[in-house]
Amino acid sequence: MAHHIGISGSVILSDSKLFHELFKRHLPHIEIGEFQDEEAFRCFIEMLGKTNKSFGLHSPLFRGQSKYDLLEKISMNPEEAWIQFEEEVERMSRLRAEYILVHFPYFKKETSRNPAEVIEEGLKKLSVLQRKYGILIVCEPKLGFKQSPAGIQYLDRFSVETWRKYGLGLCVDIGDYILAAGEKAIKYIEKWTEFVRVVHLHNVEYQGDKYIWVPVHPSHENDGSHHKIKKLMDFLARNVRKYFLSWSTLHTRTLRKKWQKKVSGGQ
Repeated sequence: MAHHIGISGSVILSDSKLFHELFKRHLPHIEIGEFQDEEAFRCFIEMLGKTNKSFGLHSPLFRGQSKYDLLEKISMNPEEAWIQFEEEVERMSRLRAEYILVHFPYFKKETSRNPAEVIEEGLKKLSVLQRKYGILIVCEPKLGFKQSPAGIQYLDRFSVETWRKYGLGLCVDIGDYILAAGEKAIKYIEKWTEFVRVVHLHNVEYQGDKYIWVPVHPSHENDGSHHKIKKLMDFLARNVRKYFLSWSTLHTRTLRKKWQKKVSGGQ
C-alpha cells in the first residue's frame, strides 16, 4: 500500500512568516488552506515551486471564507458557498494541486430533511466540478455544533453504491471519528476505505470542557488521558492509500514547547 506522509498547514495556522517550518521538513506533501491573503498564497506557491513537494488545498483558500456552507447556511448562503468553491477548484486545477479538500457532508445538527437526498444532491454538484476541472475532490465529513455527530452518522448510513457512482474521494479525520463514534470508529471507516485518499492523523487532548488536536505519540496508548489509536492507525495503514497528514492545533508557543519537550523525552 503506497503512502505519502505529509504535513498540514494547521501546525503553523497557515502563517506566512512560518512557511519555512513546513518546507524544512523532509516530507513530500503539504496540505494547507485559509491563507491570510493573496500575497501569502502567492508566497507559498513561489516557495513550493522551488521544491519537488506536492500540495493539496484544504478549502477555503482564504481565512474568513466559507468552510461549512455547501448543504446549509452556517456563515453564508449555500449558493454563494458553491460559487466560492468552484472558483477554488478552477484555480487549484490550473496550479496542478493533487486535490482540493472540502468539509462535506457537514450538518450543524440533526436535520428534518432527508439526509441521504441532501448528501446526494451535494455529490452531484461536486462530481460535476471534479469532471469539469479534472482535479480530485476529497470530502471530509465533520462534527457539527457542540460535537454533533450527525454528519458522520448520516454518511455511515449512506449508500456505498451511490457514493461510488460519483467518484469522489474521502478524508478521515481521526479526531472527528473518535469523537463521533468512539470504539466504533473503525467500523464506521471500514465501509468507506476504497474511497479514502487523505487521513488527518492526530489524537485528541482534553483541556477542561475543550479539546485540541495533538500529534500522535506512542505514550498515548497507556497514559490514560488520550485515546488509544494504534489499532485504528494500523487499520488505516493496511487499507488506505495516498496521503497521511500530520495535523495539530498546537498553536500557542507554550503548547508547542511542552509538546516538543515530551517528544524529545523530557518531562
